[in-house]
Amino acid sequence: MRAVLLNTGTELLAGDVQDTHLAFIAREIFGFGLRIEERRTVGDGAVIGKTLGELFSRAEIVFVTGGLGPTSDDITRDVTAELLGLELQENAELLASLKGRLKLRGITWLPSIARQAQVPAGAQILPNENGSASGLYLKANINPGIDSAHVFLLPGPPRELQPMFRESVMPILRLIVKAPDPVERRFYKIAVIGESVIEEKVGQKLLAISGVELGYCARPGEVDLRIIGPSGAVEAADKIVRADLGDVIFTDGDKTLEEVLVKLLAAKKQTLATAESCTGGLLANRITNVAGASAVLLAGYVCYANEAKVDILGVDARSIERHGAVSEEVAREMGRGARKRARSTYALATTGIAGPDGGSEEKPVGTVYVALAEENETDVRKLFFPSDRETFKQLVAQVAFEMLRRKLSAPA
Repeated sequence: MRAVLLNTGTELLAGDVQDTHLAFIAREIFGFGLRIEERRTVGDGAVIGKTLGELFSRAEIVFVTGGLGPTSDDITRDVTAELLGLELQENAELLASLKGRLKLRGITWLPSIARQAQVPAGAQILPNENGSASGLYLKANINPGIDSAHVFLLPGPPRELQPMFRESVMPILRLIVKAPDPVERRFYKIAVIGESVIEEKVGQKLLAISGVELGYCARPGEVDLRIIGPSGAVEAADKIVRADLGDVIFTDGDKTLEEVLVKLLAAKKQTLATAESCTGGLLANRITNVAGASAVLLAGYVCYANEAKVDILGVDARSIERHGAVSEEVAREMGRGARKRARSTYALATTGIAGPDGGSEEKPVGTVYVALAEENETDVRKLFFPSDRETFKQLVAQVAFEMLRRKLSAPA
C-alpha cells in the first residue's frame, strides 16, 4: 500500500518550526512493509483540502499532521469533512472530556475550544492523553460516493502525535495493511568519519549483493549507514559492514553517542568530568540528556575565560602565556585539572577558536584541541573545523565523545 504524509501549518513553511514527523512515522510503519512515498507540506487554509484530494489519487494511506487545535487557523478537520462530504457532529463525550481536562488544570473554558469536539460523521476518535486535540481516523471510502484513502488526522506537537501513533494508529494499521514480504533494515552509526570514506570501504561490496538497498545520512560528526533488503541479503551485508568497519561503529540501533558513553561508563562503574571552553557546556548538556547520567557524570566545568581556567582547573598561567589558551599544553592541563578536581576516572577537555573572529595565521578559526585525561596519561588531539559556531561545537563534541568511547571499548 502506498502511504504519504501531509504536514500542515504555515509555521512549517515560514521556518519557525522544524518537521520531525517524517522520520518518526517512517520508522514506525516500516514493520508493515510501508514507506512514506511522498511528503507534502502546506500552509493553513483551503490548500489542505485541495492537496488531500490530490493525494487520494495516488495513495491508499494518508497521514495528516497539525491543524486540530482550537484557534481559527486550525481547520484540518473542517476541510477534510467538507472534502469527503461528511457532516461535523459535536461529540458529547469528547466535549465533556475537554471541559474536565481544562477544569483540572485551572484553565478558563472558552467557546472556541469546543471546536475540538467536532467529529466528521463516521470517523473514529484517536484519544490524546498528552493534549486537548484528539486525532481522527477516517476509513477508506468512508463516504461511498467519494473515492478516498484511509486518512489519519494527527496533532502537530510531537509529544502528542508520537504516543497517539503508537497507541491508536498502529493497531488500526495492523488491521488494514496486508502482511508484508519479510524485509529487514539495519542501521549502523559511525562518528568522526566522513560518508565518502565509509562508502569507499564498503559501498561497492554491499551494492554487489542482490536485493540490498544502501543509503547514507550525514550529520555533523556522524554518519548513518542504512541497509534494507531480504533477510539473507541483509545478513550477508551485515558481515561485510562489521568486518570492514568494525569498532568504528558505535551502535547498530537508535542510540546517540552520548547514550552509548553513559552505558559504557556505568557498566564499568567509571566516572567522567568535563572541562569546556569553546564548547560552552555542550558536552555536559548532551551527557545529562541521557537517563542515568547522574551515575557517571561527576562535574562539568565551563571555563571560558583564561582566569577561570587558572582558578578552577589549575591551569598554569605560564602555559597560557607561552602557548596560548588554544594549545595542546592548555588542553592537557584542563583535562588533568578537571579529573583531579572532580576525582573522576576520566575527563574531557576542549579549547578552540569557534570564530568568526579570533583566528591567526598560526591558529586559524576552526582550530581546536581535545584532551582525554585519565590517571596515568592524557591524550590530546589537534583538529580543524572551519565552520559556523554551532556546527563547530557539535563536531568538537563528537570527537571528544568518540575518543572516550574508543578508550572504553578497547580490549583490556
